[in-house]
Formats: sequence, structure tokens, C-alpha cells
Amino acid sequence: MTVLLLAVPAFSFAGVFISVNIAPPVLPVYAQPACPGDGYIWTPGYWAWGSAGYFWVPGTWVLAPRPGFLWTPGYWGWAGGAYLWHPGYWGPHVGFYGGVNYGFGYLGVGFSGGEWRGGTFYYNRSVTNVNVTNVHIYNKTVVNNVTVNRVSYNGGTGGINARPTREEQVAMNERHVSPTNLQAQHEHSAGANHDLLASVNHGRPAVTATARPGEFHARGAPAPRPATAQARADNRPIARPAANRSLPRPQNSARPVERSARAPGQNVERPQNARGPSVPRPSAYRAENNRPQAHENASRPENSRAQAPASAPRAQHEEKSRDQRGR
Repeated sequence: MTVLLLAVPAFSFAGVFISVNIAPPVLPVYAQPACPGDGYIWTPGYWAWGSAGYFWVPGTWVLAPRPGFLWTPGYWGWAGGAYLWHPGYWGPHVGFYGGVNYGFGYLGVGFSGGEWRGGTFYYNRSVTNVNVTNVHIYNKTVVNNVTVNRVSYNGGTGGINARPTREEQVAMNERHVSPTNLQAQHEHSAGANHDLLASVNHGRPAVTATARPGEFHARGAPAPRPATAQARADNRPIARPAANRSLPRPQNSARPVERSARAPGQNVERPQNARGPSVPRPSAYRAENNRPQAHENASRPENSRAQAPASAPRAQHEEKSRDQRGR
């Protein structure tokens, strides 16, 4: 392995010239976090080189150093028997970045994720993940005619075969601005993160993109949608917890239920309305109407008195006969 550290122009990212004889890993597939605010430009993730080998620098949103400037990503290129790192830079136009398809508007040539209109940046919503309430947007369909692959370097065995266009040549000769301090700190922090080493994650880093530079944790990384939100997106009914269906409804403290009057197996009676007439309870109503009629007639004393009028004419006839014999 050969690593050369030489003086380079001021627009170099790390301020050094890096040459390595090991090809960088393929680009991981990841989701782009939402744009945090107006004026932020997406800078795609890339494989950088450190003392422990290749490490992943997560893609992130960065404020442009000045209005009208766009980001040209860095790239690895094969030349002179080694892989050379060509650092990224800011400028009025996007230059050559090796034909590497970084995604999210960086499809190998130029940038289709947004454009400056005066001093305001407009985001192409069909390419980038933006919140329509706090940024300026437009919709423009982007057709990717380049065969999509995840190769992360230009030239050499298995590399991308691309050369700068005339427009990219012009952009490369324009005045450039070095990466911002936040970008430099972002790369430095990534290099100090053990989990981002390619030798540890085998080309599949756990954190692939962040909403802001240096946020290498769950809050800064894209998170999956909740199950309920996914269900709405798929037009599927949202499942409710079973425990919620089995819980009893709370009783109204203003109308207490007389629990002592409820017999086992009977339904709970509705409370009586204090302002209206008294309503008989269902249990009492059933007991009153289901009482056997024969038992009622046998137990009532009025039945014996009802037979007295039938014997009165006979007693009067006997008394009249005695009066006639006495005469």
C-alpha cells in the first residue's frame, strides 16, 4: 500500500494529496434525511481514507458558503497505478466528479437537485427530500440515462469510464471555495468513529446520512416511519391494541349505580333520572310480570269471602220454615 502526502492547492478538502493502491468500497444505499431549512445544499456521502483505512463520511445538508454557490463532490480516480482522491469544492457551477452516481441529484454529471434563482435556492422536490412549508420548491422530472451502479471511483479495473465534458472543464477552471469548517469537522468526526470504518462495517455503515454535519446518531440519521404512519401510507387499517377493547367504560360520578341492587348474572341497571319519574329496574319488572297467576289467586283471602253470597239464600229459607212450623 502506498500513501503519498504532498502539498496541494488551497481548494483541497484535507489539505493533502492522497494516493492509495486499494480501491474504495462500493457506495451504500441509503435514504436522504429531510432538508433542515432554506439555503441548505445536499452533500453526498463518500469513502475517505484515514490511518485505519477507508471510512464512510455520511451524506449531510450544509449551508452554502454564499448565495449562488453549488457543491461539486469529491471522487476517487485511478491514475499512475494508484487511486487518487480529488477533493470536493464550492463554486458557481458543478464541475467533474468522476461520473460517480451519488444519487439525490448527483447522477454523474451536473446537479439536478435544485438551482439558484437570484439569492434564493429552489429545491427540485422530485429529487430531494424537502419540507414544502419552509423552503422554495419546484418539480422537474429527472431521467437517469446512466446505468445505475454503486461503483465509487473513476477509471482502472471495474471503475467508471467517464471524462469531463466541456462545461465541466470550464467549471473546474472557475474560482473555487474550500469546504466549510463544518464539512471539515464532519469528515474528521467520521474518521474518529470506529463503526464507520470499512474494516468494521464491511461496506455497510450503520449511519449513512445525517440531517446536519456531525450528527452520527439516531436523531440525525433517517429513521423508519412508525407502523401507524406506514399503515396510512399503504391505505391499510390501523390495528388498535387489544387491551383497549377490553377495558370497561368509566362510570359517571354524577350518576352513581346502585351496585347492591344488582344480582349475580344480571346486567348493570341504568341510574335513575332524579328529575324525571322513577323507572322500575329490569329485574324487578320481570319478577312482577312473571309471577304465576294461580299462586296469586290461592293466596289471596278475598277468594273465601267471595263464596259467602252463594250460601245466604239457603239460610234465609231454613229460618222461614221454622217460623211457619211454630205458627
